[in-house]
Amino acid sequence: MTHKKLNLPQKTCPICQRPFTWRKKWRLNWDTVIYCSKRCASAR
Repeated sequence: MTHKKLNLPQKTCPICQRPFTWRKKWRLNWDTVIYCSKRCASAR
């Protein structure tokens, strides 16, 4: 049995340089997500 969450898309946050993975809440706008969190978005 394979684990479903192994092959999720990933991006790197331009503020903190940490990788973050796709989340269900971003399923409709993943292409426009830039920052990993609200904290990094407000620090731009």
